[in-house]
Amino acid sequence: MRPPKWHRDEIILALDLYYTLEKRNLDSSNPEVILLSQTLNNLPIHKDISNIKFRNQNGVAMKLNNFKAIDPTIKGGLSSFSKLDKAVFLEFQNNIQLLNNFAIKIKTVSSSSITSKLNRITDEEEEEDEVDVVKEGRVIYKLHKYRERDSSINKKKKAQTLKEKGSLKCEVCNFDFFKKYGELGAGYIECHHKVPLSQLDSEGTTRLADLALVCSNCHRMLHKKIDVLSILDLKKLLSS
Repeated sequence: MRPPKWHRDEIILALDLYYTLEKRNLDSSNPEVILLSQTLNNLPIHKDISNIKFRNQNGVAMKLNNFKAIDPTIKGGLSSFSKLDKAVFLEFQNNIQLLNNFAIKIKTVSSSSITSKLNRITDEEEEEDEVDVVKEGRVIYKLHKYRERDSSINKKKKAQTLKEKGSLKCEVCNFDFFKKYGELGAGYIECHHKVPLSQLDSEGTTRLADLALVCSNCHRMLHKKIDVLSILDLKKLLSS
């Protein structure tokens, strides 16, 4: 069984380590390389991995030396890097602090008490065709989805809105499932977590004010540009 391709989150963590280590000490015996190998294997990303070679210390050392081949300030390295390796390297080469911030966030979420719950989110629920472009990465996107799936807070949000406004309309396009489908659509609408991915806290709680009620179409559009698109932005786009 071949190990899966490296995800953006994994590349971010490896690149963060690359900028931490002496470039002459990127071998598999380095304790930091071994520790990163363990961290990568604990990320809530890959499922049913039984390959003992999966992200082991040799694989991590190779990835670090891939970056060395991309790095214009250093000679040598392994030229077998991927397009994503190079793209992530170029994205952060002038903003190492942002890279470190993302790495810290990924590791914090991955070591939190909800890691096992994040692992239960399926590829379909992650919208895998879109999540790979999320700059914060797959782990943080899983945390976003986890917050949106909290049925208890979702019910409270709907109840509050019904009490205050008398109906459940999409906050972007005003679509009303009950008005369109009758009893079949009664009480139906989706909840979107408005807190930016960069501000999500794995140990935090979701407030009613953090949620927006949206129709399925608008919800999908919000997720297509989840890093930058707000409820207000999408509303302006729709009106224009």
